[in-house]
Amino acid sequence: MDAQMQVSELVARARAAQAEFENWNQEQVDAACRAIAKAIFDNAAPLARMAVDETRMGVYEDKIKKNQGKARVIWNDMKGKKSVGILERLPEQGLVLVAKPMGVVGAVTPTTNPIVTPMCNAMFALKGRNAIIICPHPRSKKCSGEAVRLMKEALAPLGAPADIIQIIDEPTVELSGQVMKQCDVCISTGGMGMVRAAYASGKPAFGVGAGNVQCMIDTDVDLEKAIPMIIEGRRFDNGIICSGEQTAIMPKSIYAKAVEIFKKNGALYIDRPEDVQKLRDVVFPGGTIDKNIVGQSAKFVAERCGFAHPDDIQVILVKAGCPGREDVLSKEKMCPVIATYDNLDDWDACIHAAMANLNVEGKGHSVCIHSNNQAHIEAAAQALPVSRFLVNQICSTNNGGSFFNSLSATTTLGCGSWGNNSISENLSWRHLFNVSRIATVRPGSYMPSDEEIWG
Repeated sequence: MDAQMQVSELVARARAAQAEFENWNQEQVDAACRAIAKAIFDNAAPLARMAVDETRMGVYEDKIKKNQGKARVIWNDMKGKKSVGILERLPEQGLVLVAKPMGVVGAVTPTTNPIVTPMCNAMFALKGRNAIIICPHPRSKKCSGEAVRLMKEALAPLGAPADIIQIIDEPTVELSGQVMKQCDVCISTGGMGMVRAAYASGKPAFGVGAGNVQCMIDTDVDLEKAIPMIIEGRRFDNGIICSGEQTAIMPKSIYAKAVEIFKKNGALYIDRPEDVQKLRDVVFPGGTIDKNIVGQSAKFVAERCGFAHPDDIQVILVKAGCPGREDVLSKEKMCPVIATYDNLDDWDACIHAAMANLNVEGKGHSVCIHSNNQAHIEAAAQALPVSRFLVNQICSTNNGGSFFNSLSATTTLGCGSWGNNSISENLSWRHLFNVSRIATVRPGSYMPSDEEIWG
């Protein structure tokens, strides 16, 4: 059976399931979303084990935390919120808002997040009374398949149609492409090739941009508090999170003190030019990241470079040559390596350094700022072309929404036009239903005179 016919059968089953599910009320829909999240939460450890064993990336303990944490925060973000029927009545505007399903969602999911992204997308889809077909990365098809099996198993007692969630068992680029062409809306959370394919599918699409989070440290922060947060963000899951801190950009007045605190907290500091070049050659042979380095530990990277290291090494902090295109260390490093610079005069220079690196990679994604100076924070936010500025938090684990900020809980972070994306915010369940508007005459409305309009 060719790819087109195979996907056509899946889509036909999804449409039949969605037509049935569309009649569910808000309470039933929310029970389904909760069941999906709880299935992943309750099986966080075995799913984490499967993911590490199959993908050979990341950290088992961190994946447990991620499976549990995302299940908690995404369900908490949507529970009790309207997505069925009348959403809102606005009598002062003469408007009534009505939610309608989109239909069948096609979701391409990455090997870096093979459990929580299928869970997240399924919850978003069902919250809007849609069906979903998941296209996992070939390198994570078994663990993603098990996540889907558990979600479907949890939905069965609720009476949900069996085909409301489906997965491509043996994924290929051709099958994923067909899903995107035949579904009603696409979510692509993977490499830029698949994101471009989603936007070229002819269907509404939500994608992501490349990550390369610039982390800026101001002179007024408590370095003893900020630096352990940066290390934890870079270390988490061996650095494969797109929101992981990639640099430590700071004025030179605090550089020496900051380096000592990095070292005290488990960073191996590399500053000899020959060692810096060795690190470049190992992480970016020929200028492109080594796939065998992705998702590996700081210890693994250090040993590949031949560096002596402490037993408790958490990250590698490397003094790069300069920000921007002249140094490959300006790019996203999907392992626990942080680039830093010792020659930035002030906060303006830090902004210019972050801009130079974003011009290499990562426009549209995020910047992490450790500062208590609102003027400095807003200066960076007005200058730098990214969608999120996370302040005084661990970026890798809080940028996709948390209990402590108001970013939407998600695994898909839109990067706006800078990242060739349709949205410049976190994708949420709110994006996966249509809204009809009943418009009546607005109370008290009148046609203003020309003088009122133009005066």
